[in-house]
Amino acid sequence: MLTEQQVARSWSTLFKGTITEKTFEKAESLLRSLRPESPLRHRLASELSEIRRRHLQQSNA
Repeated sequence: MLTEQQVARSWSTLFKGTITEKTFEKAESLLRSLRPESPLRHRLASELSEIRRRHLQQSNA
């Protein structure tokens, strides 16, 4: 299991550059590595939802 600091560091580098389906898979994997009650997990899950929404909007434009 990764520490919250490791997840936060990996998360910030994950979304630099081109976002693909593989990016979302890696992000979900990072979320699963956090405890379910972790505040960081909840924050990043919300962030991932927003990134997905924006990515879909750009893809459909």
